[in-house]
Amino acid sequence: MRKLALLHLLCGILVFWSVSVVKAEDDYKYFTWTATYGMASPLGVSQQVILINGQFPGPRLDLVTNNNVILNLINKLDEPLLLTWNGIKQRKNSWQDGVLGTNCPIPPNSNYTYKFQAKDQIGSYTYFPSTQLHRAVGGFGALNVYARSVIPVPYAKPDGDFSLLIGDWYKTSHKALQQILDSGKSLPFPDGLLINGQKQSTFNGDQGKTYMFRISNVGLKNTINFRIQGHKMKLVEVEGSHVIQNLYDSFDVHVGQSLSILVTLDQSPKDYYIVASTRFTTTVLTTTAVLHYTNSQTPVSGPVPAGPPDQFQWSLMQARTFRWNLTSNAARPNPQGSFHYGKITPSRTIVLANSAPLISGKQRYAVNSVSYVNPDTPLKLADHFNIPGVFSLNSIQTIPTAASPSLATAVLPASLHEFLEIVFQNNEDTVQSSHLDGYDFWVIGFGSGTWTQDSRKEYNLVDALTRHTTQVYPKSWTAIYVSLDNQGMWNLRSAMWDRQYLGQQVYLRVYNPTASLANEYDIPTNALLCGKAVGRHP
Repeated sequence: MRKLALLHLLCGILVFWSVSVVKAEDDYKYFTWTATYGMASPLGVSQQVILINGQFPGPRLDLVTNNNVILNLINKLDEPLLLTWNGIKQRKNSWQDGVLGTNCPIPPNSNYTYKFQAKDQIGSYTYFPSTQLHRAVGGFGALNVYARSVIPVPYAKPDGDFSLLIGDWYKTSHKALQQILDSGKSLPFPDGLLINGQKQSTFNGDQGKTYMFRISNVGLKNTINFRIQGHKMKLVEVEGSHVIQNLYDSFDVHVGQSLSILVTLDQSPKDYYIVASTRFTTTVLTTTAVLHYTNSQTPVSGPVPAGPPDQFQWSLMQARTFRWNLTSNAARPNPQGSFHYGKITPSRTIVLANSAPLISGKQRYAVNSVSYVNPDTPLKLADHFNIPGVFSLNSIQTIPTAASPSLATAVLPASLHEFLEIVFQNNEDTVQSSHLDGYDFWVIGFGSGTWTQDSRKEYNLVDALTRHTTQVYPKSWTAIYVSLDNQGMWNLRSAMWDRQYLGQQVYLRVYNPTASLANEYDIPTNALLCGKAVGRHP
């Protein structure tokens, strides 16, 4: 009996210690960020960029799973501004999502304090401005969520950790780019590519050691291939999913996507090219950085290593090799594979087809023939205050139709705890990239042509990875499963910012008629009010 009592006591102490450690790490992180304009020369020509605390790109936001973020953003631009936290789920808290459907933008010379938690997440993410074309000139940065000490990750701690923000870039100001889109024209081809806001940068490492590279495509419209001269890259994480750790020579990273790789400096001590180049473009833009062995006396030399074949099929075959590690945990101790998504019958299927219609003689982009228009009142506020006339729940169909293209504030209704099958149908000749706020989703299938019910035979119902942004290849479809366990108003958009700006987006209203703090937090007391919500009381 005494031994049994002692065992119970030890178990109690262990549980108390574990809970104490967890709660000790669920601490608060306070930040004050100021957004300003500044001058920089990313491509050798002086131009106006957006700085966060004087930095371009903005500060790296390093968090630990379940950290609570209190971030006061001061807007010193001459236009309203919002930051969105790309890939952060904002559990029960779409109030903090930072897009125009959920938040009033921060007026010039004003501020807003974001309050959110990196709840049950781990991985590589980003933040960026969601307003106008601000993203085209900066304001973006890396957002990394590290595992709590009590949760192991399926790889040894690397000897260093680098964030690489890669994207296409224009020498033109964001206001001029916006005028091009507003005039009914498409954006021109970008002027170049940048890695961390520079044309060339250097990453230092010791021979024999292993380093993590967190790669994010923060550009506006182009898929980018990433490679490191003479080095294999081990994929370990994709937007919060731990994956089967295969070795690759290069990666296609589509707009809005992020992934993490491990690279061992196992070559002779010299300098090596880090290369990023556009994919599926007639003119290929290329930029380089340098991987510098600290004992190197030899600068980079020789031709820049070539990218993979310029074929969608190559990219598609690579995408199919990204698989969930079913035995690894993510942010929680239970294995990722313990949720058997493939054994759940979807409650319904939504098919969303993108298109590029002309409406009133101007270029627009649409989903199921509806081109989204931002109202002056955020949808979330209109929903909360029961303000009529802002949006309609029958403004868009859940399957493509032959209807003439139109403008509307498109919102798809859904119920909390639905399990949806969503198909992104791409009938255009260019690769697309689709993102859903508030969630990650299982990318269960890629296929060519038009999706039909028979296409389900191609689904991966065992170890498809979860992520927040997926590519859709030309004249092809991509299918996802998503479990609607996060109440709120969530943006479902093209990650290609010109297409998003000109209407290729909708909102998903995940709703439960019974108000409960177990499902969704109350409106923040500091919520900004605009449009028809002015004068209301949070």
